[in-house]
Amino acid sequence: MTELLASPLFIAFAVTTAAGLATVIGGLIVIFSKTPDPRLLAFGLSFAGGAMVYVSLTEVLGKSQEDLISAHGESDGFFYATLWFLAGVLIVATIDRLLPNPHDKLTINEEAIQEKSNDYIKKVGLLTAFAITAHNFPEGLATFFIMLDSPDVGISLALAIALHNIPEGVSIAIPVYFATNSKSLAILACLISGLAEPLGAVLGYLILEPYLSPSVFGAVFGLIAGVMVFLAVDELVPAAKHYAKGHETVYGLVFGMIVMALSLVAFQH
Repeated sequence: MTELLASPLFIAFAVTTAAGLATVIGGLIVIFSKTPDPRLLAFGLSFAGGAMVYVSLTEVLGKSQEDLISAHGESDGFFYATLWFLAGVLIVATIDRLLPNPHDKLTINEEAIQEKSNDYIKKVGLLTAFAITAHNFPEGLATFFIMLDSPDVGISLALAIALHNIPEGVSIAIPVYFATNSKSLAILACLISGLAEPLGAVLGYLILEPYLSPSVFGAVFGLIAGVMVFLAVDELVPAAKHYAKGHETVYGLVFGMIVMALSLVAFQH
């Protein structure tokens, strides 16, 4: 039992699950606080965005290049890493196009919500949960594979994703809570969406495990880097800007990068 708990696979899965379940924190915010501080929300979103961009471009993409260069040579390896990075951007852009991530529903406006019928609110809640769940699959895959390869980088990335998942939990819980007046259903909706991350990790590992090699790892890391950068630029930064009343977005971005950089330096010593 001790060996299982200490195995890299179990640790990677546990960290991925913990990051995904941060959505539940967002649900608790909705239940116990009617008006989350928008400035703090803006700072948290942009902090997560800055951390994700930094680790993706300095560490994850670098690991993709390293693995692919070892497998295909310097010129081809660099080319393939770039290609997989762009593929990651394209994949998540396509998902985002088909299922937009509804960050605009983070604001809690009880009066406006009550003007709508319960059926409409339930529909909004289901669509919101479905859209965010779809976005959580690649995030879970990212956290899991980075944890397997580099736990120090994986922990930092997991923290950034957890911060990003908190407002997503808010956006899921709002319509569910106000439509059903059920705290348990709101939390359950957040829980199900958060579990999409470990589920994405397990499915991705089961599919790729028989083929794991430097080429496959390089391709996966390239995809992950593209996905993370797109999520940060397309979702986190605009959402943070929406709730900012001053320079919270810029400060959060810079501070997120600084904290990520210092944490990576600390892990090297």
